[in-house]
Amino acid sequence: MASSPCGNTNFDSGLEIKTRSVEQTLIPLVSQITTLINHKDKPKKSERTLAAIHRVGQAVNVAVGRFVAVGEAIASENQELKDEMGQACFEARRAGDAIAQLTDVGSAMQSQSDSQVSVFSDRTGMVKAARLLLSSVTKVLVLADRIVIKQIITSRNKVLVTLDKLERVSTFQEFVQIFSQFGNEMVEFAHLTGDRQNDLKDEKKKARMAAARAVLEKCTMMLLTASKTCLRHPDCESARINKDAVFHRMRCALEQVIEIVTEARGCGESKVLPTSIYNSIKDFKSCVECLRENLYSLTPQDMASQLESLVERTEDFTDSAYTSHEQRQAILGLCQLLRQDTQQLVHAWAEAQSGHAKEATEEMEVAVLKTCQSISDLRRKLHKVAVGRASDLLKVHGEHLPLRALKAAGAEGNLEAVAESSRTLTEQKDQLVETCRLLCHISGTEPLEITCIHAEETFLVIGPQIISAAQTLALHPSSKIAKENLEVFCEAWESQLCDMALLLKEINDVFEGRRDDKRPYLSLPRPGKHSVNLKTAKAVKLDAEEQTSMAKLGLELRLLSSDVDSEVEKWEEQEHGIVRHSQSLASMAYSMYLFTRGEGLLKTTLDLFHQAEVLSEEGLQLCSSFRTFSSQLVDEEKSALMTQMEKLVTLCQQLQMGARTPVQGKTATFQKVDSSIQMSRNLMTVVLSLLPVCNKLNKKYKSEPTSLGSPQDWRERQDASPSVKDDEASVSSKNTNGFGVKSMEQHMAALNLLESK
Repeated sequence: MASSPCGNTNFDSGLEIKTRSVEQTLIPLVSQITTLINHKDKPKKSERTLAAIHRVGQAVNVAVGRFVAVGEAIASENQELKDEMGQACFEARRAGDAIAQLTDVGSAMQSQSDSQVSVFSDRTGMVKAARLLLSSVTKVLVLADRIVIKQIITSRNKVLVTLDKLERVSTFQEFVQIFSQFGNEMVEFAHLTGDRQNDLKDEKKKARMAAARAVLEKCTMMLLTASKTCLRHPDCESARINKDAVFHRMRCALEQVIEIVTEARGCGESKVLPTSIYNSIKDFKSCVECLRENLYSLTPQDMASQLESLVERTEDFTDSAYTSHEQRQAILGLCQLLRQDTQQLVHAWAEAQSGHAKEATEEMEVAVLKTCQSISDLRRKLHKVAVGRASDLLKVHGEHLPLRALKAAGAEGNLEAVAESSRTLTEQKDQLVETCRLLCHISGTEPLEITCIHAEETFLVIGPQIISAAQTLALHPSSKIAKENLEVFCEAWESQLCDMALLLKEINDVFEGRRDDKRPYLSLPRPGKHSVNLKTAKAVKLDAEEQTSMAKLGLELRLLSSDVDSEVEKWEEQEHGIVRHSQSLASMAYSMYLFTRGEGLLKTTLDLFHQAEVLSEEGLQLCSSFRTFSSQLVDEEKSALMTQMEKLVTLCQQLQMGARTPVQGKTATFQKVDSSIQMSRNLMTVVLSLLPVCNKLNKKYKSEPTSLGSPQDWRERQDASPSVKDDEASVSSKNTNGFGVKSMEQHMAALNLLESK
């Protein structure tokens, strides 16, 4: 925290705040110290003002006392931080006492007969106490944050130890026992890293964490089936290759998570963000436009060098074998036009300098505008080429023909057909990899660039893994385990194609200036994958008549989704639990609306039912946030909120039960679809009614002098209070914050079937 917004006073803690939870905890304290500092400016104050100052000072001291008590408790539980935490707590308590003394105006009021009394004579003392308080409290918070990092590292170490054991197992019985332990450890790691990802302030780190967690999500399922296949066919070389690749990728992802949380520089750090065409265009355009303000800000040689660097990067587009002749010529033509316009600008620029002009001439202004237009035209064309190619690939490969062919050839034991289909899949992989690189060039933000790189690496790795899994099945066509293994790897490929479609939408949103659209909820289970309903019901699509009858309900759901988005945008605290869960609900409701139109990622009724189940679980998580929020309200306010919240709990439970109830037949399936969407609509209606009320109450309580809020606000990430845990348990039996937790638990439940296979 380099500085605080306390007037012109700079309270330097010497510590950098990297997480939102630490930052948000400090905001009330900074606000109240600002109030105290600002009151120094007038030496005379009324009795009412003095009383208000006294209350604020005492509130700060009481809150610091509670805060320090929690810090000292944490210190006693973590011996390695005991001395540092103890010193920081001592300084915080000392500063809180000093502020209480400086704002204790009772004696001053009694000694003055006039209604106007003089206070805050010790300006230096107040500033010193405020500086010490902010610094020490920040240090306590950062030390507590180090404990979170330690928890993640400890959890990772446990996972690695168990991973080593899994890699060396030789019997099914041993595998079942160790994988059960591994699954529990991965669930714990999932929750810790999910919380950390949401808490990070740096968007690039958040994107890298999301990418690493996505790898772990997919690899957990792959590790299960690849290991089972190796155990069943220990002499099969392709099965061993398949398994080794999964273990290697999982270890790399675990290491990346630790690099992010500890800010270590790994060997892959340098390749995370290669210079993209978007950044080259942005930098070049900035240089051109800055000439308007300063004719001597750079030299013509600098500009020429930047231009050639930009044009050179377009070679990734023009040299591609998949770029059409027309597209190649168009890009080359725009590059040539940009060169010509830049040359005219340099000429006008030189004339302005020779005339000793202090600002851009009219001729130069025209040249700047023409150059900027050429830059924009080039960017637009490159965007169109990359997005167009990605869209075409997603359409062409949406039917997954190479995957189907590999499954069929493997089941028949036809190695020649497997080899032929493998060549087709390899070509598809090469196309997707190159397309991801082009998308990275034009993505527009560093987090999206990171996501593009993750997609490229995923296709590069999973493609060969699918082929080795297909070879194993072809060598053992009657093996149920080998068939299951190939299915899991193919699902991972299909899932990555779905992720690429979401990525494409976000890139388009950035290009068109829509930055606040709904984002995918990557930490939740994938719709339609590993659902409990897969074995008990048939996946079907709505026909045209059914879609028509669903249109009105779907539209209502869409409008509610938009209204919820609008309400959460009004919250000042965008990381508040109520906001995050509401955003996820709006995103899921919108995907259900798209289903009623035959669009989006939910393709079949099973996808919809699973989405409804996940939506109900997220709704229960929102209820938990509402319940925690209501604990700070007075009885009358709390009663009104609890009434609506109980209604929301009931709707979530009804939706969950309905989604899990199996049905047979076309009519029953459609009725279940209708019921799921209606209950989702009713649920969203209640959420929409609660959001503005809670926002108003939240602002009200934030404005009152309750410095630092509750100590549990920042400590609960280390050890949630029993009351909060009880509340959460009462509304939800599952926490879906982990990666693939639901599907992982289902796979673990099926482990007792291993021997029979």
